[in-house]
Amino acid sequence: MFNPISHAFKKAKNENRPALLTYTVAGDSSKKQSLEILKSISKKVDILEIGVPHNTPVADGSQIQTSAYRAIKNGIKINDIFKIVKNFKKFDDNKPVILMGYYNMIFQYGENKFLRKCKISGVNGLIVVDLPWPENKKFANKCKKKSIFFIQLLSPTTTKNRLKKIIKDSHEMIYFISMLSTTGGKLKVSSKKILSNYDKIKRINSKKNVVIGFGITEKTIKSLKKADGLVVGSAICKEITNSLKKGQNPVTNVYNVVNRLKDKIK
Repeated sequence: MFNPISHAFKKAKNENRPALLTYTVAGDSSKKQSLEILKSISKKVDILEIGVPHNTPVADGSQIQTSAYRAIKNGIKINDIFKIVKNFKKFDDNKPVILMGYYNMIFQYGENKFLRKCKISGVNGLIVVDLPWPENKKFANKCKKKSIFFIQLLSPTTTKNRLKKIIKDSHEMIYFISMLSTTGGKLKVSSKKILSNYDKIKRINSKKNVVIGFGITEKTIKSLKKADGLVVGSAICKEITNSLKKGQNPVTNVYNVVNRLKDKIK
């Protein structure tokens, strides 16, 4: 199935570098500013991951929780998120967008309705943290029919047998969680160990694009350049928080962070 996500990885590989994926929470620190941040970093980023704010984000650390709290406090709703994506796509229709969230929100909204809205607004991929394989197979197939990538998650504790099954059922992009932690934690394992686990996944199927997330910052990103893609989220959410505390413009400061990240993986 055609999906701009595939094109983004191909472009990055042609430039001999990993794809850069950034994570921001929809509606942080406001709906308008959230959209402006996406626009400002779009030229530097290969794929934009947008978080759906949740009041109990079990996979997320304090930085993303703080961003989610601000967005919820400001009244962000799921339809607002689709509107942000749609408005961004008017600005840059070719830039891939992935929504990251929790299944309860999709269930409450209605799977079919949710996927229709994804398609209309321009969402290209979904990460559903609490809907693991094989429970996600039916929903993943629904996504496939809409040409939306359902992105499977793998961790360091995923057994080899399970790895093979998940990779076989996965779409073209897979998310490897670097360590057993919530987002934003300091890397507790070496880059060498992370890349060793990454290699195990690639040996099973070298054609799937595998991105690494959790614990990636300006200090650690260069050591993981071997990956197909790298996700930076908490460091960006932290920059938004710090900018607001200092009375500075988060749009400008986030752009500067992303620009430095991009320079490190060229």
